[in-house]
Amino acid sequence: MATTFLEFSPTNSFVSTQRSSAKRRKFVHLRAAAEMEEEEEDLNHQPLFHGLPDHISQQCLSLVPPSVLYSVCRSWRRLIYTTSFPPFLSLYALFESTETLPQLSNRLRFCSFDPISCKWQNIPPPPPEFSCSFLLRHPSFISRDFSIQSLAVSGKLVLLAATDDQFQPALSGPILFDSLSQKWARGPSISAPRRWCALGASRGAVFVASGFGSHYNSDVARSVEKWDLNTQYLKQQNQWRWEKMADLKDGKFCREAIDAVGWRGKLCMVNVKGDAAKDGTIYDVETDSWEDMPKGMLAGWRGPAAAMDEETIYAVDETRGSLKRYDHSRDSWVDLMENEMLKGAQQVAAAKGKVCVLRADGAGIVVVDVAAPPPCRLWVVDAPPGFHGVAMHILPRLCCP
Repeated sequence: MATTFLEFSPTNSFVSTQRSSAKRRKFVHLRAAAEMEEEEEDLNHQPLFHGLPDHISQQCLSLVPPSVLYSVCRSWRRLIYTTSFPPFLSLYALFESTETLPQLSNRLRFCSFDPISCKWQNIPPPPPEFSCSFLLRHPSFISRDFSIQSLAVSGKLVLLAATDDQFQPALSGPILFDSLSQKWARGPSISAPRRWCALGASRGAVFVASGFGSHYNSDVARSVEKWDLNTQYLKQQNQWRWEKMADLKDGKFCREAIDAVGWRGKLCMVNVKGDAAKDGTIYDVETDSWEDMPKGMLAGWRGPAAAMDEETIYAVDETRGSLKRYDHSRDSWVDLMENEMLKGAQQVAAAKGKVCVLRADGAGIVVVDVAAPPPCRLWVVDAPPGFHGVAMHILPRLCCP
């Protein structure tokens, strides 16, 4: 299926158009014309508006959708990727090569999908001192995937848990990427490096619950730690630290790599994936306490889930291939749509009226417009040739270097 143009606009609404082949040809024609214009345009600095200072012009242009600015001229096209222009949102994904490569590290690549140019671009790799090997699978573990656990929080991409080629936790602490500065940083070391844990974020803080270290440890399997990335810490990274929080009542949540979904000041999670019988629990961020998951929420949790702005939970039923929304007032799930491409979904992310679903084969990301009047529209952003997706998030777009 052809990639569809999509745009997270700076006005916090997500403008999308599902292109037919005719519209696709028209867009390619316009892009080719824009590239020719760029080659012919004077490379010296051009004012955004003749007769107006650039800072005033920027204020005017910031009210215009970036897709419109992109097709006008080179100076406006460059503006939308600068730090002075309100950042629109983009898809970020971790890809694995579909080719057999001898070097394990060369098989993985972080990319960002630019919704304006409709292109994937590589993001800068972590610096050498941050480098480590990640094991995704091994022939001795036919039915086990070794997940690389990451999340998006406060505009940052955070990697926190993985397995190395010696079957040990690959990360002693988080490493994070800032899409606006295009820089990597190291977070504070966690007390017990782990994998197969529950990882989530709420109100600018990262939470890690349970997990499995180099071997099973009941204390680690019940432990919960918090890392606050709020503004006061960002100014002084040497003050970043993990705080120990209230323990889980048991160690049932160290069997899988779990997404702890941040929702209305709470973290919701289940202990196994898919359609299997499962246990569910909810952590209250404010009171540092645990409570049972409502019966209706647990009964309908049959696949990956995510919350839109921490307000509304969306989940995919892996078996049926259906997208559902949780109705808190009725403790029930509302079916929104059903599609074959959603079966076996790996991951869900949600932002600004769109739910993005990483397909089972990793060949693409399904985007569903849940803000539009029913029936829901969907389209696919294809993975780069020769790669398939392993993880996916929504973050602010990359800035010009």
